[in-house]
Amino acid sequence: MRVIAGQKKGKKLERPKVDFIRPTTDKVKESIFNIIQFDVMGADFLDLFAGSGQIGIEALSRGAKSVTFVDENKLSINIIKKNLVAADLTQKATVVNMDSIAFLKNYKNLFDIAFLDPPYNSEVLKSAMFYVQKNINKNGIIICEHLLSLKLPNKINDFFLSKTYKYGKIAISVYKMEF
Repeated sequence: MRVIAGQKKGKKLERPKVDFIRPTTDKVKESIFNIIQFDVMGADFLDLFAGSGQIGIEALSRGAKSVTFVDENKLSINIIKKNLVAADLTQKATVVNMDSIAFLKNYKNLFDIAFLDPPYNSEVLKSAMFYVQKNINKNGIIICEHLLSLKLPNKINDFFLSKTYKYGKIAISVYKMEF
């Protein structure tokens, strides 16, 4: 697992050695950042269900102003902190050890981009989508990584499904605000 572009390109990141934390593949990660390449620079980025933190670290490497990493698993939090130190990116990062839905319900600031990648076999993604939209700026983007078999809504309040990208059994769904 490594940073694929930006100022920390090539930096190796630690990966949790447990089955329940599933890092995004390099192919899917590269595709995500191709989709949002013009939106990342200067963005306040949310890495929800952060796992190893690799998506948020990639965003920082590509010029995000800040990243908030949220995960309820202590092992994930420790790996995220190690990876941030190794990449020398701690100054632009906030790491929160908390249930993602509770975080969204209580957080008051706004993000420009939110990346949601919960465990594939959980039912939490649709709840997280509902709550995250109140934490996104009006020109913001919500990105969801999920199993292709999971059907997501076409609209969440003011956000509409802009496009779904397919990578084998994995899908990336991108939501933008309707104007």
